[in-house]
Amino acid sequence: MSGPSSSSIENYLRKTSFWHVANIGWGCKLDPKLISALIERWRPETHTFHLPYGKCIITLEDVQLQLGLAVDGSVLTGFVQSAD
Repeated sequence: MSGPSSSSIENYLRKTSFWHVANIGWGCKLDPKLISALIERWRPETHTFHLPYGKCIITLEDVQLQLGLAVDGSVLTGFVQSAD
C-alpha cells in the first residue's frame, strides 16, 4: 500500500495554513555549538532551559506566535500510518 503523494500532502498543508511551517529551516545553517549549549541547558523534568539569567520556558503560545499558526477554528485530527 502506498502513501499519499507529496502533492496531496502539500495541498493538505496549504489548506490548513501549515505549509509555511513545513518549510521552516530550509537553507538555514545550524550552529552545532549553539545547539549543544541549548541541549546542555535543557531540563526535561521541568521542560525549561536553565540560562545564566534564569529559567526560560517555551510555551505553546510562543510556538504559535513564532510560527504564525492560526489557533482559532476547528481542530484538525486524524490517523497517521507509519512506514516503520
